[in-house]
Amino acid sequence: MKNSSQHPFTFKLLDTQPRILLELTNVTDEVVRSVEILTIFLKAEETPDGQLTQSHIKFDEIKSMLPQQASVPFHRTWINGKPATDARDQMERLRVVAGELKPYVLDISWENREGKARFHRIPLGH
Repeated sequence: MKNSSQHPFTFKLLDTQPRILLELTNVTDEVVRSVEILTIFLKAEETPDGQLTQSHIKFDEIKSMLPQQASVPFHRTWINGKPATDARDQMERLRVVAGELKPYVLDISWENREGKARFHRIPLGH
């Protein structure tokens, strides 16, 4: 592995229209399998009418990633238990802002070539 086994992934947010996408990169020299990003539960937000909205973002599993390969998993934002439209997608809240706390985490699990489960946490958001 190029990086330590504790940091096998990097990420960036791709500003595409009409939504923001997450690109995850395997920065190791090994194939990783069954890559899963756990659901990210976002802090409740108040709407103009005083109601609170509960949002979370779910990502599809990535079957495998070759060494140095980037992948963009499909994601869906859910607001109050219903799928959100692209206009209400919440990925912008995962963008890292300099000087701001990072309240969210990409919790990533995968299997190495021996089939052992591994985990990686990446703080993000604002």
